[in-house]
Amino acid sequence: MKRILVLLLALLPLAATAQSVYGELYEGETALAMRQHVSYLASEDLGGRGAGTQGELLAAEYMRSKLEEMGLELLSSADDTSFGLLSASGDTLRSSNVLAVIPGYDSSLRDHYIVVGARLDNLGTVQVSVDGQVQNRVFAGANGNASGLAMLLELAQRLQTNKVLLKRSVIIAAFGASTIQNAGSWYFLNRSFKDADKIDAMVNLDMLGTGSNGFYAYTASNSDLNQVINNLANTLQPVHPSIVAKEPCASDHRSFYSKEIPSVMFTTGMYPEYNTVNDLPSTLEYDEMERELEYIYNYTLALANGSKPSFMPETANSKKHSEDPKVVPWSDCDTKPSFLNNYDPNVFLNKWVYVYLRYPQECVDNGIQGKVLVDFIIDEKGRMRDVKVLKGVDPLLDAEAVRVIEASPDWKPGRVRGQRVKCEMSLYVVFKLEKRKNR
Repeated sequence: MKRILVLLLALLPLAATAQSVYGELYEGETALAMRQHVSYLASEDLGGRGAGTQGELLAAEYMRSKLEEMGLELLSSADDTSFGLLSASGDTLRSSNVLAVIPGYDSSLRDHYIVVGARLDNLGTVQVSVDGQVQNRVFAGANGNASGLAMLLELAQRLQTNKVLLKRSVIIAAFGASTIQNAGSWYFLNRSFKDADKIDAMVNLDMLGTGSNGFYAYTASNSDLNQVINNLANTLQPVHPSIVAKEPCASDHRSFYSKEIPSVMFTTGMYPEYNTVNDLPSTLEYDEMERELEYIYNYTLALANGSKPSFMPETANSKKHSEDPKVVPWSDCDTKPSFLNNYDPNVFLNKWVYVYLRYPQECVDNGIQGKVLVDFIIDEKGRMRDVKVLKGVDPLLDAEAVRVIEASPDWKPGRVRGQRVKCEMSLYVVFKLEKRKNR
């Protein structure tokens, strides 16, 4: 009995050490390095990182130089990864991606890829009130998305140092012009990277600077990606993300999702100072960022070395693209169809669909609500065609969603290589009942 007691007492310090190892890990060089990255990427010298601006270009050069210093192989030159995009005003903006690869060691998997990406740009300007007057002011927001870029660099360093552990190759990607319909990630998948069909999964880093607000993973309900999170939950990690069903924000994972590539976005979400003049490097929590970095590193290792995840979106069984070979998916259009001169489909929803939508009284009386997924085609003349429900809620709600979309005014058609095309789109029409306030 005495021997057993002595053995237990001898093991207690070891157990305490194991539990505290992560608590002592985050006072060192990684947090300092991320602070330095953010200090530059969010500095006033860049004058904001709006898509196509000089600030975004300088941020791209910074990312490129840091990846080269780490010994990563750049996939292509700055000229090869640059692209132009047409703005709503008709001007052509120039942007670019920064891409590097860490080769895997496994002979059968090294030609397959895990992409880890973060967006280069932010909104560039905000409107502020000064002495009662509204002014446009250029800014460089730390969490739009300097936090993700800083974490991307330090994750690249860690993966490069431990590349002997990687079966698959890992592509490190800083995507340009993400705030304009995810243009950089679209260009990467559809134009510049020839092996997009060999990308097995994508990890997106966006707004990771405020961990005290929570740490979240959005997988679009992909069960394989969720399983990796569940598996890591059974291991010693400094932090564990909460899986969220609602998309925290639009970002580059959407481009990969459109290509049916399983994608996860890690984020700490929106917060009151996001993209405002108060969004400074001092807003960020670097110790929390380092904890998140450790987790994302382990998650990336699991993807690089595990089975290929299947693409299983929420609507996988219901969505069917048009069988007409002349119909082009929305994601594949060089110039997206536009409604009221705006390429964002949310403008169509907010300025047409929800303005003229009539909630069926029978559904109101019975408390029926939900999201109707509607598919339709914008033809070469911008006319609405072939409106159909892919995932319905109730016959009355489904019919109303179809009715209001079929009544849409003409759009400007999408284009591929300058030619007008038929474009297929799918949108959710949300029917939501407001809760009555108690009097």
